[in-house]
Amino acid sequence: MSTVFLGTSEFAAAVLERLARSDAHRPALVLTRPDRPSGRGRRLTPPPVAERARALGLPLAQPESVNAPEARALIARAGRAAGEEPSGAHAAAEHVRRTLVVCAFGALIKEPLLSEHDILNVHPSRLPRWRGAAPIERAIMAGDTHTGVSIMRLTAGLDSGPVCLAAREPIHPQDTYGSLAERLQRLGGELLVRALDEAPPFVAQEQDGVSYAEKIGAADRLLDPSRPAVELERVVRALQPHIGARAALADGTLLGVQRAALAQRSAPLGVSAGEGSLLLGCTPGTLELLVVKPAGGRAMEAAAYLRGHGPPGRS
Repeated sequence: MSTVFLGTSEFAAAVLERLARSDAHRPALVLTRPDRPSGRGRRLTPPPVAERARALGLPLAQPESVNAPEARALIARAGRAAGEEPSGAHAAAEHVRRTLVVCAFGALIKEPLLSEHDILNVHPSRLPRWRGAAPIERAIMAGDTHTGVSIMRLTAGLDSGPVCLAAREPIHPQDTYGSLAERLQRLGGELLVRALDEAPPFVAQEQDGVSYAEKIGAADRLLDPSRPAVELERVVRALQPHIGARAALADGTLLGVQRAALAQRSAPLGVSAGEGSLLLGCTPGTLELLVVKPAGGRAMEAAAYLRGHGPPGRS
């Protein structure tokens, strides 16, 4: 079966690697987003899927729009052997149907591309819970005890298509985005290959239990001390290591927070220092900030931060 893979993120790159190891479904073409400026120097950086596709020796394209006629033509030609190209009027009329696999692509797939091919989507949640852009982060933030991966048919609705395979994965109390995503991408790769091998029937999603995982914004990253400490501890884990949570100091400076734990002591509301520790007093509870990252600086243990910067709020 000739497959075409569409993905962008590190999660998608791991799924691509599993698909490439499958003899029957090794992608004939990989499509990902164009290189984008990244980092303080705004240097053009390829997406993880582009780097992985090159390392795997897979044909790669990075169109500005996957819905453009040129990108659709690339998909139609993918996997054709020499001498298979049609010619003349027949070429203009012919449509070759492919199996497209989409995983964390980050761009909307529209008509007519949506209907031109059989499109499977690898989604890291147990649908219908956590449709949308940030299902792993939102599951951890919500305190869910489990999540999973669903293999669904891509439709015009937001992750609302029918599902052919799904599996559960527990969320452990100390899971971060990084540790949970690593397990889910392995699970997703295995489910995807199984779905391609077995072609199980699709079943419509239940209408009860639908929830949406909105994209992570600036407000989601801020550790608001008016919220309970137990919720903020989950926020830190949900955003580590790829996005990062932040706490506001008394002078308005934002301090990155990469690791935190619930503390069995009280502290004033907001960020303060106590007995060599960096604390965030919440409503209720206290969060100890264990690893922090000053603006423009490197990540460090809280004790090192206090030695170099002094207690929060000191001028």
